[in-house]
Order: sequence, then structure tokens, then C-alpha cells
Amino acid sequence: MSVVLPGCLSAPLALVNECPWLSTFLLLVGALTFTRFAIKTVLVFAQTFILPGKNLKQFAAKKGSWAVITGASDGIGREFALQLARKGFNILLVARNNVMLTAVAEEIASKCSPSVETKIQLIDFSKKDEAAYEGLKSTMAELDIGILINCVGKSHTMPTYFVEIPTQDIEDIVAININATMRVTSLVLPGMIQRKRGLILNLGSFAGSIPSPMLAPYSATKSFVSTFSSALQEEVKSHNIIVHHLNTYFVVSKMSNIRRASLFVPLPADYVRAALSKISLSCGAAHTNRPGTLTPYWSHAVLDYLIHVVGIKSLFIGYTHGLHKSIRKRALRKLERESKKQ
Repeated sequence: MSVVLPGCLSAPLALVNECPWLSTFLLLVGALTFTRFAIKTVLVFAQTFILPGKNLKQFAAKKGSWAVITGASDGIGREFALQLARKGFNILLVARNNVMLTAVAEEIASKCSPSVETKIQLIDFSKKDEAAYEGLKSTMAELDIGILINCVGKSHTMPTYFVEIPTQDIEDIVAININATMRVTSLVLPGMIQRKRGLILNLGSFAGSIPSPMLAPYSATKSFVSTFSSALQEEVKSHNIIVHHLNTYFVVSKMSNIRRASLFVPLPADYVRAALSKISLSCGAAHTNRPGTLTPYWSHAVLDYLIHVVGIKSLFIGYTHGLHKSIRKRALRKLERESKKQ
């Protein structure tokens, strides 16, 4: 039985039949492409579920080294402080709320070794307060800092179109998410370079890799965190310093307005435990070889992998837009119900 192919198909097939080297080349390209994809896929899942990260003793845990955590009063920042204290780091808590920071310091004192020291430094990162930054610099100059966690951040109270966002909110988001990250890093980094060791973790968001309509300023600042981390990692790796952009999906916190954990939304304790166990790996980011990016929590890593396998960014932008419109409607209805109760 013979099969007659349309002209547009028969010509290329005839060319392949007449040129065996071409079919061999195409087969080789296909094999190499599949092999590359398979290796990257195995790497993602091995790093996410099997391989351990670097031991934190490399950064002088239990040897008098300090961990500086910004945004340490609540949520992920608070949990970083508690878990690093349990691992033997002295803790410098940095945020603007003295009452909440004091509570975290007391919790560390009650749950961790008596040898662990804590200090509190008050600073409002939304303000252009040079005196406050000088005070932070003075405090840190006396410390052997092994780890910096840039966790302070600000998002929107609800998804909002850019044209409707108050100017002050935009300025605060830029000041906290970008300026504070750079300023605090610039204060810590010289000492790390001098001591030839250090770990810097910059808390990021999926909103930095998938542009997020109705959260445009926040999304843009998180994209900055990713780029800044990658560039800085290349600059300082020769000094035995590791810089990670922590690519993060939703976590139970006040910022996310999510109160219950689920498959893709871990508690802060679970998220931080995963992040600290995967230092120097990429996990979900390994598939796309994004230098300096780590997607540590397992379900976030799988989601990160799937998003980049699909690769149609416009599809995810559209989905995010629809999700944010729905979230905004629910938030406005909640505000309306609350106003009626008053």
C-alpha cells in the first residue's frame, strides 16, 4: 500500500532520504535535546528531594558568629531568627517594632542555648533615615557576621491596578524591597569579604519571575532582588561567600494574608527549615540555570520546574491577572461587610 504525501511534506522527506547525514544530524540534535532536558529534570528532583545543602557550620555556627535578620519581628523573618539561634548563631534582630522584636528575643532566650546572644536594632526601612542606617552600621561593626537574611518586605494590601496605587505606597515598596536590601548588604559585605566567609539570603517571590498584574510595583522590586542576587553572587564567590535569591511562592504570613497551610502554602517554620537545608543548591531553579536563585520548598520547587517546562509566560501572566481580580473582589466585599458592622 502506497501513501501519497502532500507536496509540503514530501519535499523535506525526500531531502532526508537523499541525504542520510541530514537525518543523522536531526536525530543527534533530538537526542541531545532530550538528554539535556532529562539531566536537568533529574537534577531538579535530586536537589529538591535527596541532596543536602551546605552545613551551616561553614559560617561559624557555635563559634560566636552572628546572623543579621531584617524584618525579624514576624513571619518568615522571625522563624529565621529562631531556627538560626537553635543552630548556635547569635542573632541581631532588625525591624521597626520594638515590642515584637523584644518578644522574639525573649522567645530565643527561652528556647535556645544560654550562650546565644541577641541584640535589637530599630529601623523603619520605609524612611530615608541616614542616622538609623549609621546606627545599624555602628552596631554591626562590632559583630562577626556570618549570615545576613534580607527578609524585610512590603507588598500591597490587596491587588490594585497601578494607576490607582497611592504614590506613598509605591515609594514605600521601593524603599523597603530595593533600597533596604542594597543598603544593609553594603554594610555587611565588607566584613564577610575580610573574613572570607558568609551567606546572604534575599527573600524573593514568584512575582519576580512571572510579572504580576495588579501588583506591578511589588513584582518589579522582586525581579530586582533576583537580578541583584545573581550579579552579587558572581562578584563575591571567590571570597567564599554564597548569595541566594530565595524564590518563594505563598507562605502563611500577614503579608500573603493566608492563614492556613496547604500543599503549596507552607508554614513559615517549614519554609525556613527547607531554605536552611538547601544552601548552595538551586532545587526548582536548577532546570533553567538561574545563578544565585534557590527555590527551596519542595512544592514550590516542583511548581517552579513545571512553569518553566511549559514556558509560555503570557499564559501565567494572564492566569495571575485573573487570580488577582478575584482576590480584589473578595477583599472589597470583606471591607464592605466590616464597614456595615461598625
